Parts: sequence; C-alpha cells; structure tokens
Amino acid sequence: MRLLGELFSRPIVIKSMTMAFRRFSWMSSDDVLSMEWVNKTVVREFVFLGFSSLAGLQQLLFLVFLVVYLFTLGTNAIIISTIVLDRALHTPMYFFLAVLSCSETCYTFVIVPKMLVDLLAQKKTISFLGCAIQMFTFLFLGCSHSFLLAAMGYDRYVAICNPLRYTMLMGPGVCVGLVAAACACGFTVAQIITTLIFHLPFYSSNQLHHFFCDISPVLKLASNHNHFSQIVIFMLCALVLIIPLLLILVSYIHIISAILQFPSTLGRCKAFSTCASHLIVVTVHYGCASFIYLRPKSNYSVNQDALISVSYTILTPLFNPMIYSLRNKEFKSALHRVVGRTISLPC
Repeated sequence: MRLLGELFSRPIVIKSMTMAFRRFSWMSSDDVLSMEWVNKTVVREFVFLGFSSLAGLQQLLFLVFLVVYLFTLGTNAIIISTIVLDRALHTPMYFFLAVLSCSETCYTFVIVPKMLVDLLAQKKTISFLGCAIQMFTFLFLGCSHSFLLAAMGYDRYVAICNPLRYTMLMGPGVCVGLVAAACACGFTVAQIITTLIFHLPFYSSNQLHHFFCDISPVLKLASNHNHFSQIVIFMLCALVLIIPLLLILVSYIHIISAILQFPSTLGRCKAFSTCASHLIVVTVHYGCASFIYLRPKSNYSVNQDALISVSYTILTPLFNPMIYSLRNKEFKSALHRVVGRTISLPC
C-alpha cells in the first residue's frame, strides 16, 4: 500500500493517467464500436456448401451437369447460327429468339463452370470480389431476361393485333431499342442490388449454403442487417418481376381478344400456337423467380432454394430455346436448309 501511494503520488504517473482519461473521454460510441470490430476477422472469401449434403453423389452430379451444360451450349449455338444464316428468319420474332438464346448461354456461363469445378474440388471457395462480380452478372442477365420476355410479348401483340403494320411498328431500330432498354434496366437494377449488399459488413461466417452467390444466401451472412437495404432490394426484385409480367398480361388480353374474333378455327389455332411457346417460358421464368425472391423470409428454406436454383440456372436455359424452336415448323425448315447448304459446300 505504501508503494502504491508513492507511485500514484508521482507527477509523471498522474499526468499520464490524466492524458489517457482525456483521450478515452473524447471517444464517441461509434469509435468504441469500430474498436470492437477491429478484433473481428473480415470475410475475404466465401465457402460454397450447396452440395455438401450430397458428398457421395458429387462426381455423378458433375457428369450430369456437364452433359446438360454442353448440350445447352450446343443447342443455343445451333439456334443462333440458323437464325443468322437463313434470311427467312430475319424477322423480329427470331431476332428476339436469337437474343434470348445468347442470354441463356451467358446465363449458364456465369454459374455452371464454377459449379462444375467446385463439385470436384476439395476447397469450394470464391473471393469476395469474385462473388460480387458473379452476383452482378447473374442479376444483370436475369433482370434483362424479364424485360426481354416483355418485349417478346409486345412483338406477339403487334404481330396478331396489327399484322398489316407489323413490319413498320417492329422495324430494326425498334427491336434493337427494346433489347437495349431491357439491358439498361437489368444493368441498373443489378448495380443497385449488388452495391447495397456488398457495402454491408461481413464479419461472421463465410459459409454460403448455396452453389453460387445469390441474393438471399449472401444477405443472410451480412453481420449488420440493414433493414432499409433489405426493403429496397425486395422492392426492386418485385418491380423487375411485376412490371414486365403486367405488360405481358396486358399484351395477351389484347391478343386473346383479337384471336377470338378470327373467323376460322384454323387461324385461331395457328395464332395460339405462335404464343404458346412464349407463355410456357414466361410461366416457368416468373414462377421460379417469384418463389425465390418474393417469398416471405419466414418461409426461407436452403434445400428448396437450391433445388429451384438448379432448375432455373441449368435446366431452364436448356429447355427455353428448344421450346421456341423445335415446336416451330418454320425454324425446323430453316435448319434443314442451313444443314443442306453446309453439307453441299465443296471441301
């Protein structure tokens, strides 16, 4: 006690303690919080756990997904080549189909190659920046896809309700403008959502219960859940799904009304057949997307999301172009002509 009394009676010690007290007394609550975060590890990479429960089937899944991926690339390449090489298909409807096939190809290219590598790798990781790039590209293509389907619905509306003015209303400039507008909307929405998510702090777990960087799994790992960001993201997802869907519904109300006025049954069946493919693709796309992004948070299920995500990232890009093309007699005739010309070329 005597030594302590002598120690604290020294001017140097008292001065240093006073300076220390003054230093910490000026600290705000934000400074204290920042000091607490210093001791926490910042997430620099994410670990995918999407197929961790299927460890014994990962090699089989690799083979299945690889075959589907290659078949998707081949099918879309055939569709795009046929539309480009055959002048009879140089119409607005097939222009949009070619853009759709190109979009589906890029869509799978963003997700599937990384997923195939992870199925065979011991360490299934992606860097923080890589995750942000993957999410942005995926959202850009997905949102653009929604608006592209709306543009295709408008194309069918003009073709059936205004057939005499079709070539004038759907000229090359209009078609390119609709695609550019769809891409611009997709780019804007993807940029806003990606920026909002990756500006949140990530200090907790880096284990992503998914096989790619989707919105809900990544947002779930954020250390500080910003409710404003979540509301903005939900509203943007809702707008991207609802606005194009409403435009499609309005188009088809006019289309059905016009078709019912056709005098012949054959004409009505032919008109309906040209719209059936588009309706199937719209139903699948908006059904899967609504289930994933517009569900209440209380109903969130990792396994359900993974299953639905496999369908719309791997299977849907395979079937969408096939639904449009293989049911279309005009496209099949053009494909035969292109193949015939290719075979008859001299070696």
